[in-house]
Amino acid sequence: MAGEWSIQDLAKAAGTTSRTLRHYGQLGLLEPSRTGANGYRYYDQNSLIRLQRILLLRELGLGLPVIAEVLAGEQDTAGALRTHLELLRQQQDRIARQIESVSTTLHKTERGEPLMAAEVFDGFDHTRYKDEVTERWGKDAYESGDRWWRSLTEDGKKAFLQTQLDIAADFGKAHAAGLPVDGETVQAIVVRHRAWLGDGTQGRPVTDEYLLGLGEMYVADPRFRKNYDVHGDGTAEYILEAFRAYVAGRSA
Repeated sequence: MAGEWSIQDLAKAAGTTSRTLRHYGQLGLLEPSRTGANGYRYYDQNSLIRLQRILLLRELGLGLPVIAEVLAGEQDTAGALRTHLELLRQQQDRIARQIESVSTTLHKTERGEPLMAAEVFDGFDHTRYKDEVTERWGKDAYESGDRWWRSLTEDGKKAFLQTQLDIAADFGKAHAAGLPVDGETVQAIVVRHRAWLGDGTQGRPVTDEYLLGLGEMYVADPRFRKNYDVHGDGTAEYILEAFRAYVAGRSA
């Protein structure tokens, strides 16, 4: 029918996956406008607008239960779009500040000039994830992580972020090389990743369940997926399988 999209077409247009759209449907966030006799799901124009809203709210760091509450309270499509536009403008301003911050850091580094913390971190605000972290792992998890992050020196913060980038790049190289997820090389990267997570939670033990939960989030959440798939499509899934192999090996 005109003006409707299959789940595959909608996922491709939105830069997400059919699996994610089905998950949204199971949660009542994005129901198909109709289901064909063959069981295929189809979405209309209103579905496009609703998915646009969901993806924006995800980008802003809101968890799915919170998004469900937001959408449930919105009856006026035009009003929701105006809110959407305002949030995008706020995000645009934040990104512009980040670009300026990184540009200033680059120029000062090249000239050997001293850096100021206010300039380096302008536009970067980890507290925007407060609601999501609290929802996923509890208030104590956010507060302890927040205290830990604020306790770091500027060099400590840079080192922590660089370690994550290095680990992600190594996963990408291993995936591109076709190394087995249960092999020694890949499992060594998993151990490094787990140690990095421990640093991020004030050295607390990282449980197998927590590790697997993160791996599943890397795959399902577009924000995390793009951070890993930048090193090659499928890297996020590769990491999850490596985590599963790690946990299976520990329980064997």
